[in-house]
Amino acid sequence: MSKEETVLTIEHLKKSYGTMNVLDDINLDVHKGEVIVIVGPSGCGKSTLLRCINALEPVQRGEVKLHGNPISGKPQELAELRQKIGMVFQSYDLFPHLNVLDNITLAPIKVQKRDKAEVTEEAETLLKRVGLSDRADSYPRQLSGGQKQRIAIVRALCMHPEIMLFDEVTAALDPEMVHEVLDVMLDLADQGDTMLIVTHEMEFARAVADRIVFIDDGKIVEQSSPEMFFDHPSSERTKRFLGTFTYHRIRGEKL
Repeated sequence: MSKEETVLTIEHLKKSYGTMNVLDDINLDVHKGEVIVIVGPSGCGKSTLLRCINALEPVQRGEVKLHGNPISGKPQELAELRQKIGMVFQSYDLFPHLNVLDNITLAPIKVQKRDKAEVTEEAETLLKRVGLSDRADSYPRQLSGGQKQRIAIVRALCMHPEIMLFDEVTAALDPEMVHEVLDVMLDLADQGDTMLIVTHEMEFARAVADRIVFIDDGKIVEQSSPEMFFDHPSSERTKRFLGTFTYHRIRGEKL
């Protein structure tokens, strides 16, 4: 993994809704091939940060830069931006009237003007990689939540993004479907994809991340390697946050 090339730079980012600050002076560099997992309590600004990176939300101050070039909200630039930054949401957003293969190939063919045969071949290869080669002709209504989410990941990958953003992609899934999606993401990390992941799955965060970024109340509280973050957190706030994932009390024991 190359740590030299900076793909994404976030400088002094501030986002607010009215008088409520959601992100406050966020600074972060993302290097090529790096996997950063963003964790924090609900409502701390994690998902908003991803939406600001992809210009889905306007910011009040600061900049997001892709390869040193500031990301603006100009319509003509947004289409190109969203080809370079892939995003997978909690909701799959598949087109219900299109089958799996058409859901995946629509944007590369229509937006990127790529050859249909080449895109179809790539889509079929990616489907095989995520264990869904037998579902190419199925429609979204015929798929499980885990299958839909894997299709959404393949759809983003088929656009050849330089960086992938994952926003709580397992939050709406039944527990038995979570691992099939996380396994796909772990495979992407193994092959050197650049990724920003927002998740509450702490074991997965430890397994996949090169760096953990802990956000609370719109600020970056701590960032470090998974080993340091989970085993030797430097702030009391981080220790309290990690403590919420361990349940010590047993039945019959008084508080």
